[in-house]
Amino acid sequence: MQDQQAELEWRDGGVPVSLRFDDPYFSLENGLAETRHVFLDGNGLVERFDAALHVAELGFGTGLNVLTTVLAWQEAGRRAPLRFTSFEAFPMGAQDMETALNAFPELAAIAPAFLEKLRYDAPVELVEGVTVQVITGDARQTVPGWDDTADAWYLDGFSPAKNPELWAPDLMQAVGAHTKTGGTCATYTAAGFVRRALDAAGFDITRVTGFGRKRHMSVGRLRE
Repeated sequence: MQDQQAELEWRDGGVPVSLRFDDPYFSLENGLAETRHVFLDGNGLVERFDAALHVAELGFGTGLNVLTTVLAWQEAGRRAPLRFTSFEAFPMGAQDMETALNAFPELAAIAPAFLEKLRYDAPVELVEGVTVQVITGDARQTVPGWDDTADAWYLDGFSPAKNPELWAPDLMQAVGAHTKTGGTCATYTAAGFVRRALDAAGFDITRVTGFGRKRHMSVGRLRE
């Protein structure tokens, strides 16, 4: 694991904010609801849980997206295997992650076991049928060098205005190259340069209603 860890402070009653990017790790309104709207609904995941599914993510952060996805998988009563691979340049310490996740009582049944098992860069079985791996390092190197493909992508880096490296055209090309035919992507941002980069990477991109105060977000499907 690379040695650069997340630098953060707590604001607005317990929301972790990255000092490096001056951006919160999740919505100030309701982070769990935002994950459901943007990433699960944006990728149409619940109806896809009947088959084996591999979700990949840019920006692991607090682990909120992983745990919300696993909770939805459990609530759907699915048994097809679920894999989750996340790419994170600045991993958060376990204590900070625990503090952040304590804001979501809905995750109380699975968060402690996840935090106990999590080892950066090593795959772990969170619950039976669900494998999670967090790959640390600069995604501009780790994604192109990845030897796998995903059915769905969560593009959840910090704001494109503050963290443009994670939305660069070359990285979006790598995302497209590591997506299965017909695979999907979703992100909270509707920034024009991001949508153009994803289009150039092979995705048909649609701007749809965003979460909370964000009027729009983007979803995409890889062209066949």
